[in-house]
Amino acid sequence: MTLREELDGAVAAIRRRVPNARPTVGLILGSGLGSFADKLGGATKIPFEEIPGFPTSTIVGHAGNLVYGQGGDSATVQVLAMQGRVHYYEGHDIQRVAFPARVLIAAGCKILIVTNAAGGVDATLTPGEIVILRDHLNLLPVSPLRGVNDESIGPRFPDMSEVYDPKLRVIAGQAGAELGSKMREGVYAALPGPAYETPAEVKMLRLLGADLVGMSTVPEAIVAMHMGARVLGLSCVTNLAAGITSQKLSHTEVTETAARVRDSFERLLARILAKLAPPEA
Repeated sequence: MTLREELDGAVAAIRRRVPNARPTVGLILGSGLGSFADKLGGATKIPFEEIPGFPTSTIVGHAGNLVYGQGGDSATVQVLAMQGRVHYYEGHDIQRVAFPARVLIAAGCKILIVTNAAGGVDATLTPGEIVILRDHLNLLPVSPLRGVNDESIGPRFPDMSEVYDPKLRVIAGQAGAELGSKMREGVYAALPGPAYETPAEVKMLRLLGADLVGMSTVPEAIVAMHMGARVLGLSCVTNLAAGITSQKLSHTEVTETAARVRDSFERLLARILAKLAPPEA
């Protein structure tokens, strides 16, 4: 089956459940952040396993549902939100990891907002801080664009000069300021995982220019650019990376920190969606 046929099949399955859906914003919610989707107006929940081609997450904090609903202050933005995602370290091919992001775009989303829980490589970051992604370092072993390219989906050699849309970054910064938070921008490094980085690896990442490190986001951002969507990346700093403090790292700490800042993260997402709402006629 070709990628185009897979995308068409997945989109058809979604439209059977929500036939009148016309989503414009896709939202990928990372570890511990999926509850935002439950607050969308008129939410319809579709388990990943009911969508052809969608892999199923095996990680705590990733519910594994696609949720359609309306967001923004007046609930005027139609959203397709993923409660959780799959990762390369779970054993999936990188193309399969990125497939759900492709489906969001194929279903009509022109903007993709990708969130994640990340370790802070920049020692001045604090757990609980939300950072707007300015750029990324793809340190995964393969690209999600590897293989035969379908020009009807995207170009063979897509430009990656501005993966994270400058105008969307400004909107996110404005939304944060309105909520009383001066948000920083940073560079996110994606590593294969699932082991956390060693102190020496963290030093290497800092030398390469990374501010944050994680195990997701970059495959989705690459395929979104390939398909012509605009991308906004948001990282929740859940811990400082290895070697910066003496504290041992654990997934429990990641989910606990994400839970602690969930309300502020959700308020930020709601404010961003409100700013993406179409102007009233």
